[in-house]
Amino acid sequence: MAEVKRAIALGFFDGVHIGHAALLNKAKQRAAAIGATPSVLSFDTHPDTLVFGRELPLINSAAGREELIRRLFGIEDVLFIHFDEHTMRMPWQDFAASVIRELGADWVVVGQDFRFGYRGEGTAEKLRDFCAARGVGCDVIEPVRLDGRVVSSSYIRMLIADGDMEQAARFLGHVHGLTDTVRSGYHLGSKLGAPTINMRFPEGVIVPRHGVYAARVYLENGEDHVAVTNVGVRPTVSEGKAVSVESHLLDYAGNLYGRQARVAFYKLLREERRFDSVEELSAQIARDAAQARAYFAAAETGKES
Repeated sequence: MAEVKRAIALGFFDGVHIGHAALLNKAKQRAAAIGATPSVLSFDTHPDTLVFGRELPLINSAAGREELIRRLFGIEDVLFIHFDEHTMRMPWQDFAASVIRELGADWVVVGQDFRFGYRGEGTAEKLRDFCAARGVGCDVIEPVRLDGRVVSSSYIRMLIADGDMEQAARFLGHVHGLTDTVRSGYHLGSKLGAPTINMRFPEGVIVPRHGVYAARVYLENGEDHVAVTNVGVRPTVSEGKAVSVESHLLDYAGNLYGRQARVAFYKLLREERRFDSVEELSAQIARDAAQARAYFAAAETGKES
């Protein structure tokens, strides 16, 4: 038996969007009411990968989901189950019993479309009845709608792939971003007049539409800086095909190599393109920087009015 008493939100939580927020907030509310630890239980890889034998590009890695849940909802207890053949073939009753017994679930919260166990035979309704018979609370959360559309990770993936970060942010409830250790890059920053940091998307995570974004870069010390971020293959200065995330930090001086940073993508400014020279690229980055500053200045004005 588990020593910790938990109120657990169950789900995959890709993107940690406003639909997921309804589950996470309910788990926190129930935990406070019954004196339990608010918790999240998820899978490390998407079940569809094994069940249907297809790779699904995800909005976040497992580490990315954990970071969002902790930062946005203050839930520190984030648990992952490895989804393998054994998990896939487990009868739904065994899965539910193990959550209650091994994790100390006194309350569980799931979405209405939650499916689990062998062949997805476990449903939210079956789980509610199973919990009730064992004196465990269970909330089944209705789908959340925005603009008449059910908020879903699949729709948000489509928005990100199209570069529509403003619409994605409305459905996510936060600005989509990438957290990574800053890598040593091509050291073009000094030549282009802005410090540059290079990052990469984890394998299996969806890459936004190639292009230049108005962004903010958040540093470990709590600072954030307006940036112009290029997502793509950098055709002016590289012959390779590897996708990089290169951010030019405005109004910042310093070396961030080897440190953690988070870049948040606010708006697609233009498509990625090849320039005839580094000088021409530098001039365009200056124009991108002016556009990014104007975007954030307008956003601040909108907040104040």
